[in-house]
Amino acid sequence: MAKRITTLYIADTDINLLVMKGKQVETWTSLPLEPGLVSQGLIAEQALVAEKVRQVFKEAGVQPKDVIVALSGHDSLYRIITLPDVPEAVLPEAVRREAKRTIPTPLEEVYFSYQTVPAMKGERRVFLATFPRSAVDALVGTLRQADVKPYVMDLAPLAICRIPDVPRAIIVNTRLDHLEVMIIAQRLPEVIRRLSLPGEVESLTEKLPLVAEEFNRTVLFYNSSHVDKPLDSTVPVFVCGDLAEAPETWQTLIGDRDYSVSPLVSPVEAPEGFNSNQFMINIGLALRELLAEKEGANFSLVDFNALPEAYLPEHFSIVRVLIPVGIVIGVGLIILAVLLGANARIQIEKVRSELTVGEARVSQLQSDITALRSQTGSLQTTASTLNNTIAALQLERAEMHEDLRVIHLKAAARPKVTVGTIIHSGGLVRVNGAASDEDAIFAYARELRESGRFSMVWIPSISESKGAFGFVFDLTK
Repeated sequence: MAKRITTLYIADTDINLLVMKGKQVETWTSLPLEPGLVSQGLIAEQALVAEKVRQVFKEAGVQPKDVIVALSGHDSLYRIITLPDVPEAVLPEAVRREAKRTIPTPLEEVYFSYQTVPAMKGERRVFLATFPRSAVDALVGTLRQADVKPYVMDLAPLAICRIPDVPRAIIVNTRLDHLEVMIIAQRLPEVIRRLSLPGEVESLTEKLPLVAEEFNRTVLFYNSSHVDKPLDSTVPVFVCGDLAEAPETWQTLIGDRDYSVSPLVSPVEAPEGFNSNQFMINIGLALRELLAEKEGANFSLVDFNALPEAYLPEHFSIVRVLIPVGIVIGVGLIILAVLLGANARIQIEKVRSELTVGEARVSQLQSDITALRSQTGSLQTTASTLNNTIAALQLERAEMHEDLRVIHLKAAARPKVTVGTIIHSGGLVRVNGAASDEDAIFAYARELRESGRFSMVWIPSISESKGAFGFVFDLTK
């Protein structure tokens, strides 16, 4: 029997509910929202929006449980980070440290989720996303007031990126109040740019120059850092939202670039009258479940659950059911034993005598166990300290390994530069080397600075001897 999937997306302008049975659209409802109830992805009036959500479920005749919800993605950041191949137990802390280093927003103000993705041997590649705590807390609070029980949360741009069945693509999503440009490469959303559009501009024609400018800027940004494999004419451009319904604007969007442009097509079956363009985010949410076992496809690899752990529903436990049942059965057996033993009092007295001896032995064993637990607790504390020390050393070694890799990699790209001794001292790395001319030294320093690995590259000294130049770099992380 096909699984029923319920998805919900609360945007600034409307609430969209979509229910699918397998790959078939079954029920859909959309309800407009008054201005100000939701602003830039943040639900400002939770009680009023909760009432709207209840109304949507009631109109659709759908139970508000086991729901997949989407967060707008406003003020969210996305990174693909590379780490050394650290042990699985150390990975969460390594990701947290790298997030703290690379994300400009304090981690106390955001939630973050991540997923490992294919990487070269000896490395860990991680897709990382951060999103505002305030937006998540307001969304979950609203859903609780509406008695909606979500079990998965996704980010709206990631849901859209899950729709095209191609390894490389550019997606442009234009709505009344915002624009998103997403670049997918090797089945990963490598670039996601979201831009709020001026509220006083109402028509798509007026917004088009800004949309085209942002599209061009995003493509240039990606190509500048992927000169080996830029976005050429073989990469399709998909449009959704307002652009999908205005094909006469597509040429203005791409300008003089030789791209093929087409609407983003839904891969699910739908009845007549269903506007898939309006429910594209809901469709992407449902594809999380529909694509889980699909092989040989090119859909996006990113499918982590962004719902914070504190908001995850409690999982069903068979143990919780069996324990009360076991107690009831046990009580019944005891009563039966008492009834059957009514005529065997002598045997019972004998058993009681033996039980007294057994209890004395149990008491002695419990004393021994208490003593052993005391010793074990001390050993566990020591072991925990050692494990923490080992994990810290592993992370430090991984950091040093990555520093050395970047230093030598950038030097290898400069034949005129030779790296000598490298000294690590806390957050400072001192590099001694030589070069055939000063320009090579400055170019090497610039590449180290642009690598993003070091926050500052300082050149305390450059010396010349017999036509060769020696240099010292101080790299601050």
